[in-house]
Order: sequence, then structure tokens, then C-alpha cells
Amino acid sequence: MFSPYYALARRRAAARGTPVDPEDFCCINVALYGAAGKRWTMTERARRHMQRSAHEFVVGPSRLGWDGSMLTIEFDELAVPIMQRVRGRVRVHPARLFHFVTPLDDGQRHRWGPIAPVARVEVELAAPAVRWSGHAYVDSNEGDEPIDRPFVEWDWARATLADGATAVIYDVRQKQGGDRVIAKRFANDGVVTDFDAPPRHALPRTSWRINPSMRSEVVPRRTQSLEDTPFYARAVLDATLCGERVTAMHETLDVGRLASPIVQAMLPWRMPRRR
Repeated sequence: MFSPYYALARRRAAARGTPVDPEDFCCINVALYGAAGKRWTMTERARRHMQRSAHEFVVGPSRLGWDGSMLTIEFDELAVPIMQRVRGRVRVHPARLFHFVTPLDDGQRHRWGPIAPVARVEVELAAPAVRWSGHAYVDSNEGDEPIDRPFVEWDWARATLADGATAVIYDVRQKQGGDRVIAKRFANDGVVTDFDAPPRHALPRTSWRINPSMRSEVVPRRTQSLEDTPFYARAVLDATLCGERVTAMHETLDVGRLASPIVQAMLPWRMPRRR
């Protein structure tokens, strides 16, 4: 949904009255943070570099494969803007698969669904040479129209609770209609329950002047900034959900910024394309 090349192709196709093949604009994004340093890969590739089936999705030198019980992600990419190799394997072991899907907008043209909100991950990287294991989370976003049509911005957060369940909050602001707040708890046994969304608290403004916020029972605190871009921020927060103090992964998307011509012109620096 961030591809400037797809956005440009759609504008040109609309002027000509011809369709655009979204499979001509695919990428596998890898974002790495930690003691080994920060690395970011998001190389988009044309249709001839992509293959997919019911059990595999391949884009250039990287792939995702599902064997019925485990998701294996293998990648061999170059980080930008400094050309550093990012190569390795990630294995995701879901506790179970969920079939929960809910609309994000009043028109129900954009949907979110956690596939494996409770999972375990094993990471083995050759470049850089690091490995670890821990909690994992897999979800899906899909839309029938460009993201900038219904949305102004959203904040999203997830956290692992003491019993192993995952709590997720989607706090969506629309161009038309009221705010949509989704607060769900996904348990190890497959049960999905609502919880009362706590009040929204403003977080410190980012260096790009994005104004993130999070719903938390106490005022949340940013403990680590992971991404700080003109339209998107990702951070680790100390917050309280479902009566528990949690470490939350948090993201803010400013959709107006994303759609602006200036940001669209900047994106290729972080998202090169291979034809």
C-alpha cells in the first residue's frame, strides 16, 4: 500500500482508462532493529520476478512458504540506503490459525484480520550474524481502493499479555464518519473477545512532526523509536491494557502525508524497484 510506482501507474491508467496489474508491484519488506544495527529492505519487483501458489509466495531472491503448520520466510536482500546484505531465515509457529476479519472503514472496503496473533518465532540470520526466538504475530490488511480515500490516520498497537494472549487496538480516524476503534483479545485457545478501549493519550511528536497517540489505561511511554519517517512512525511503548502493564509495538500512519506528492517522490529512496 506504500508503493509510489503503483500509485503512479494507477494515475496513468485512470487517464487512459486501462487496468493496472497489482502483481507487477510486489515486495518483501525486512526491518531489523537491535544490537546488530538497523537495516531496512523494501525492494519492489516487477511481475516477472514474482511467483505464487497456495503454499508459496516468491519475490526475487526471497520467499514465504507454508507447510500446513509453520510459515518459513527466507530472504536475501540489500538494505537501503547503505547497501548492506540482509540474509537469513525466519520460522513462525502459530499456536493456531484465526479466521477473524473485520472492516476498518464504514464502507467496509478495507479489512484487517489477524492470521496468527499468538505465535512463536525463530530467527536465524547469516547477514548480520544474529539469532533469537520469542513471540510472533502475523496479520493481514487488504483493500478494494487506495488507502487515502477513506482514512485520515490510524494508530495501531499490539501487546502480549501475561497468559500468552495478544491484545490489539486499532484506532482509526476517517475522512467521513466517526472514529472506528477495534479492541480485541486473541487467546491461545482461539477465543476472540472484545475489551473496553481505554482513553486515547497523545505521545510526543516525532521529528517529522507526526502526532502519534495510543489508547492505554495509564499514560503510555515511548521506550524505543524504531521508525521515524514523514508519514509513518513505529515505536516500542510501555503501556497498560486489560489491567496489565505491557510492552506494546505501536505504529502510526498519517495517510495524508503518505499521499502527498512530496512524500511520494521521497519513497523511492527507501523503496527501489527492479523491473
